[in-house]
Amino acid sequence: EFSARAIGSSGINAEYGVTLFLRGSNTMIVQEAKRSIWDAMCVIRNLVKDNRIVYGGGSNEISCAIAVSDAADKVPSIEQYAMRSFADALESVPMALAENSGLSPFATLAEVKSRQIKENNPRLGIDCMDTGKSDMKEQHVIETLIGKKQQIMLATQLVRMILKIDDVRSPGEGE
Repeated sequence: EFSARAIGSSGINAEYGVTLFLRGSNTMIVQEAKRSIWDAMCVIRNLVKDNRIVYGGGSNEISCAIAVSDAADKVPSIEQYAMRSFADALESVPMALAENSGLSPFATLAEVKSRQIKENNPRLGIDCMDTGKSDMKEQHVIETLIGKKQQIMLATQLVRMILKIDDVRSPGEGE
């Protein structure tokens, strides 16, 4: 029988602390359980900081992509192309959800997007569990607003850093 023990201090006053003992069939299982508990504690921390939530399942990304595309229609300059590309990038999250769930990514995204516009319901997302309901409120699929904002801001900052590279070289160039 395999047993793993790890004793550590998180720096929390013992009066308010909780001890968890994790057991698993191997070290990988114990490490995965540890990571899952850490993720759950981070969600709780985010909810304590800001208790606002958004519905998951790609519903908020689709809704934001629709709003950005609508705003791009009102921009007469070349900036509209960057806005449309940003909207396309937002749609990559629900497409990945659909593909990882065994659904056709393009058809599923097109259907949910058209339903969001038609029904004016921003809670509609990808039905990954194939329940027949696309309303993420009914499925109880939520994310913290602070976490979603961090994800979008970090992804946007990364793209901006990549675009700032002004000396791009092709392979074989300058040899």
